[in-house]
Amino acid sequence: MQYKKANRFDQSFLKENIMGPNPAKLLEELLEAYPIPANSTVLDLGCGRGVTSIMLAKEYGLRVFAADLWISATDNWNRFRQFGLTDREIVPIHAEAHDLPFADEFFDVIVSIDSYHYYGLDKEYLGKHLLPLVKPGGWLLFVVPGFHKDIHDNIPEEMLLSWSAEDLDTLHDADYWKDILSATEGVEIVSISEMAHCLECWQDWLETDNEYAVNDRKAMNAGAGAYMNFLAIALRRT
Repeated sequence: MQYKKANRFDQSFLKENIMGPNPAKLLEELLEAYPIPANSTVLDLGCGRGVTSIMLAKEYGLRVFAADLWISATDNWNRFRQFGLTDREIVPIHAEAHDLPFADEFFDVIVSIDSYHYYGLDKEYLGKHLLPLVKPGGWLLFVVPGFHKDIHDNIPEEMLLSWSAEDLDTLHDADYWKDILSATEGVEIVSISEMAHCLECWQDWLETDNEYAVNDRKAMNAGAGAYMNFLAIALRRT
């Protein structure tokens, strides 16, 4: 995949602002499979420093609400304005995923890139906190890191060079996610599928100077990536 949209970002900006494997490329691959109509109202949940939010607004013509707990709304707003975005195109929100300040059926689509696994493993989360915010017929599109097959009963040594067993508790395979998501009524699981370019997105992250990326290099350089993938999850509210 050529990543025509993701590659429009200045590389120094990406290296300074991504908080994990390249979220711009993950987003572009996701939306290649599940395009969002222009002018849709979209929640970018767990947006980090707003790389995916900027892309949703500028490259896809969407009205974006960019929500994150760890990065302040003011910091993200300053970044958004650097790209010429206005409050008609993008709105920064400081919010926790269990306490989202939005009306029911407000969004056409909810997107979450590399964050849903931190709060969405509770079987009650989707139905209680997120699904009501989406219009009937609307979509929820997630990318989560995971494994080709579950390894929690026998974690390879190379994985433990960077992460503890507890660190890996949020990473699972497609069957695990199907079980979690199927517990929610009123949602159709359209697809849970492995994405194509996991290692490329990881390599972009490992080339940054972020302290977490430096730590991740130990496991990934030892071959941990052979066990790992990214899953694209497409859900539709019925």
